[in-house]
Amino acid sequence: MIKALLFDLDDTLLWDKKSVKEAFKATCELAKQKYDIDPVKLEEKVRENARELYASYDTYDFTKMIGINPFEGLWGDFRDEGESFHKLKEIVPEYRKEAWTRGLHDLGVDDPDFGYQLAETFPAMRKKNAFVYEDSFEVLDQLKEEYQLLMLTNGSPELQQTKLDITPKLMTYFEHIVVSGAFGKGKPDPAIFEHALELLAVQKDEVLMVGDNLSTDILGAKRAGIDSVWVNRHDKECIEVKPTYEIGALKELLPLLER
Repeated sequence: MIKALLFDLDDTLLWDKKSVKEAFKATCELAKQKYDIDPVKLEEKVRENARELYASYDTYDFTKMIGINPFEGLWGDFRDEGESFHKLKEIVPEYRKEAWTRGLHDLGVDDPDFGYQLAETFPAMRKKNAFVYEDSFEVLDQLKEEYQLLMLTNGSPELQQTKLDITPKLMTYFEHIVVSGAFGKGKPDPAIFEHALELLAVQKDEVLMVGDNLSTDILGAKRAGIDSVWVNRHDKECIEVKPTYEIGALKELLPLLER
């Protein structure tokens, strides 16, 4: 019998990809106004450069383990405890400026000062644009009466808290919020799942992991011996790891649990 549910945050409850997309759109529009460059192409180039730069720093292995992606690096401050976070905090200002400056340069614009301006604009735009999936609150409202709910999210504690501060209602549903950066290991490491079970005082067969990411949420649940529900909103092909259940929208979780 299921007593508890573990929920991923980004792109499961919170529509993070849309928030990032809208922040890019608004920031790149400034470049269009100033230099008449294609905002879509600029976004592509900044994303490319961000990925490449991010992987070149000696903090890369740490960010992979904790689950902090390059685009979070473009707006997070990482004022978290620990040596690795301190390193990340020091790297980030230059990383942001460089990603945007190189993106501009790839489109024929050599203007580091403007690159810096765009790098400073993007975090403000990301904080302005917070999107929650339309069925998130409806589903959580129904679940909170019957189940223990725990949020299990990869990332920097400060950055994940910022996301929750922008959408404060989300926090009210969860008895516990476990962030990989505070725990020290991220999904798919089974240790963070076992920690969640201890907090809830439940057995492996009494819990379900609900998430959108096959390589973190679903793989991690499998490694920890926990059943999983893959929220596959974009009809992706399942090639990495097989979830126990698959749903196309969060609201499909309710009839699944009734069964």
